[in-house]
Amino acid sequence: MNTETFAARHIGIAENDLSKMFGTIGVDNMEQLIYETIPDDIRLKEPLNLPKGISEHEFLAHIQKLSEKNQIFKSYIGLGYHESLTPSVIKRNILENAGWYTAYTPYQAEIAQGRLEALLNFQTMVSDLTGMELANASLLDESTAAAEAMTMLFELRSREQKKNGVVKFFVSEEILPQTLSLLETRAIPLGIELVVGNHENFGFSEDFYGTILQYPGKFGQVNDYAGFVQKAKANEIKVAVAADILSLVLLTPPGEWGVDVVVGTTQRFGIPLGYGGPHAAFFATKEEYKRNIPGRIIGITKDTDGNRALRMALQTREQHIKRDKATSNICTAQVLLAVMAGMYAVYHGPNGLKYIAGKVHGQASQLAKTLESFGFEQLNSCYFDTIRVKVKNSIALREITEGHGINLNYIDAETVSISLNEAVSEEDVKTIALCFAEAHGIKTHDAVPLASEGIIPNALQRKTPFLEHEVFNAYHSETELMRYIKKLERKDLALNHSMISLGSCTMKLNAASEMLPLSWAHWGNIHPFVPLKQAQGYQEMLKALESQLNTITGFAATSLQPNSGAQGEYAGLMVIRAYHESRGEGHRNICLIPASAHGTNPASAVMAGMKVVVTKTDEKGNIDVADLEEKVQLHSENLAALMVTYPSTHGVFESSIKQITRLIHENGGQVYMDGANMNAQVGLTNPATIGADVCHLNLHKTFAIPHGGGGPGVGPICVAEQLKPFLPTNPVIETGGDTPISAISAAPWGSALVCLISYGYIKMLGTGGLTNATKAAILNANYIKDRLKGKFDVLYTGERGRAAHEMIIDCRPFKANGIEVTDIAKRLIDYGFHAPTVSFPVAGTLMIEPTESESLAELDRFCDAMLSIRKEIDEASADNPNNVLKNAPHTLGMITHDVWEFPYSRQQAAFPLPYVAENKFWPSIRRTDEAFGDRNLMCTCAPIEAYAEA
Repeated sequence: MNTETFAARHIGIAENDLSKMFGTIGVDNMEQLIYETIPDDIRLKEPLNLPKGISEHEFLAHIQKLSEKNQIFKSYIGLGYHESLTPSVIKRNILENAGWYTAYTPYQAEIAQGRLEALLNFQTMVSDLTGMELANASLLDESTAAAEAMTMLFELRSREQKKNGVVKFFVSEEILPQTLSLLETRAIPLGIELVVGNHENFGFSEDFYGTILQYPGKFGQVNDYAGFVQKAKANEIKVAVAADILSLVLLTPPGEWGVDVVVGTTQRFGIPLGYGGPHAAFFATKEEYKRNIPGRIIGITKDTDGNRALRMALQTREQHIKRDKATSNICTAQVLLAVMAGMYAVYHGPNGLKYIAGKVHGQASQLAKTLESFGFEQLNSCYFDTIRVKVKNSIALREITEGHGINLNYIDAETVSISLNEAVSEEDVKTIALCFAEAHGIKTHDAVPLASEGIIPNALQRKTPFLEHEVFNAYHSETELMRYIKKLERKDLALNHSMISLGSCTMKLNAASEMLPLSWAHWGNIHPFVPLKQAQGYQEMLKALESQLNTITGFAATSLQPNSGAQGEYAGLMVIRAYHESRGEGHRNICLIPASAHGTNPASAVMAGMKVVVTKTDEKGNIDVADLEEKVQLHSENLAALMVTYPSTHGVFESSIKQITRLIHENGGQVYMDGANMNAQVGLTNPATIGADVCHLNLHKTFAIPHGGGGPGVGPICVAEQLKPFLPTNPVIETGGDTPISAISAAPWGSALVCLISYGYIKMLGTGGLTNATKAAILNANYIKDRLKGKFDVLYTGERGRAAHEMIIDCRPFKANGIEVTDIAKRLIDYGFHAPTVSFPVAGTLMIEPTESESLAELDRFCDAMLSIRKEIDEASADNPNNVLKNAPHTLGMITHDVWEFPYSRQQAAFPLPYVAENKFWPSIRRTDEAFGDRNLMCTCAPIEAYAEA
């Protein structure tokens, strides 16, 4: 074995495993399997034009050298991004811990209680600091959250406002520039009219349904919006506020003014800048809007035994169920970052946050007083951390500050703003002041006077307590927090325990060498709006990644800006929309979507201003070409796009794909390919070859960014030549095409930090490793399919009986024994496995995807578990629900209880197969009561007894 080959470490199947696997599948070699799986007319004729892979050692040396091209300045630019200090105990035990970063979205609550508690802490922190009743479990970034607020309030218009066509939304000119750009993007297709202006001059006309304010403003001014909010409410205008979360420690929370929504980012709660992300945004609102709030909400309920349990609440409002009627297309939270931000609040507690906020504000005041003593005019009448200063010549000042390794925000030729943060020292304040003095020829003799106190007026000072729950007041030593984090980690099942075979989600290895650079300061501590020359390492890496993805997809250009798969869908459709408009065909608004598509597809299409027309699937699970052709002809004049997943959501390479894409093009449409299943394409076929025009790629699936318990995600779009001009830009740092659409996310390159992972994945695997990884994914899926043959029916296969990289097994026949697919999912927990995808895309089924990084031994353990469960199904009967499947999962408390009233043994319940005893995972709760939790919605930290049913 070549120990320097990364592919051998990433791909779980060894060379000596192949003969057994081929024998089980019934093929002679890998090439026969691939020939029988992928239609020959879409196979690539040449290997990927990428370099061969490099070793992990070589990659780490390369990425270290590349990082040194980034210049670490002290950045006081602000605009929503601030240097923060990640407590080492959080960095080491969460960010760098596979038990946290390899977990999946907590749809299986019984094996996600740790993450769910951490997210409940996050929600409590947000609700407390904002003064709002309800918060979700995070969104993608502040600008996205603001856009979601705008659209939620649009949906919440009164009946009279909808009847009268009220579509105006007032945006304060104090809003962050990237947020304004994203509001523009979202408003256009929905017919929302943005009006930007000074809030003091706003007339509260009945033509407006809502407004958004920035608190503090983009250049630091803190305004008292209480009167504004009162007038808005009197005129039936709903109010959203984008707030700095650290400022809310000292400032009056917007909830106390009676606003409807508060949004922002928690980046400055211990999260690295990372050149723009990933960071966890927050979204807080009133409880009356609970069924309209976008994203995930963690709620408290009880389990079968009446014990406190957590789970994702109110899922019926999400796109997986409501599709084109969903509240949002948002499918990804920023869980890992939300967990870290919540733990930052747990570690520091209310008093620690008061100290940090007080220090930041005090130093801003100190700097302001010092500059005023030098003769400079400070323009903000009230501020928290950002001062705005009048200067003679900002260009001359910039030369000096950059010479001292300092970045400021240069507003115009005579004005700069300076945003301070928790990492600022007394020496830093002095250095900034001396730069101003030097630029203006002021002799200071190095004397920097100190300000005695801050200047927040009494009317704007926070007077209400926050973070009073025990969790924020018990873990302030490193020992205690370390143990608390470990306590939560033990309640979660992640990839460091066993295979997570979720179809359509691709839970593959997130290699340690890909992850290590995320902790390095030269990657983590770069503000997204620094001059490009300071971020040359990032620029080289991002451009190389774009080039890699162009080669893999066969397309002409890539935008890395979308920071989730759903954002990628939306971006792709908006680019298609812009393309049609550029050709004078802006009337094209019909989007064809197969019935089997992921729920985010129709939700994204509606957000992009398109009308969804659903096409049928045939009895084999493929797109019904006759039905598609009929609908294409019917809508040919207005056809905008087809959204197609390939291979299909049913796990099949449809042989009619080129016929389908040709049909769309012949009728004036563009083809959007959902990249969810790209793990079955890389190196063997690609979107360009099948005839697509744009695809998004889930870097958190195919390209090894970890799911992080439900985020971060990255969903870049790759486009054909004709769509290249329309790739999205950013208002601060120009990106995208020649005639770009406005922003899709807040930062120019989205979640740039975690792009390092995919860059490393591709660079270490190289052309041969990438292709072999795809082949291994297809091999593993077909091996599981054939090992389960005769006991579980696979719903759909290709024309030669092969699955792609995933397959759907039918569990509906087991209803005759009283067993539902959920029972199988819960019983798998007792065997130490996370369930495959449940009831998607077909109700009553499991969709299994093993990925290429699993070993034959692990595949066999999973198959053994499934076959053992099949025997248990045979022993069950519909008239006796007291069986091992219906009672699953079995907790340690059940097994060790003095009373055992079940008709099977404790050993069968907890240790059904010998391997389980070697590495037993104990769920911390029994099944959650979803209905109870939704009837008694409870989304902040509080004792469960306070919410018992009457």
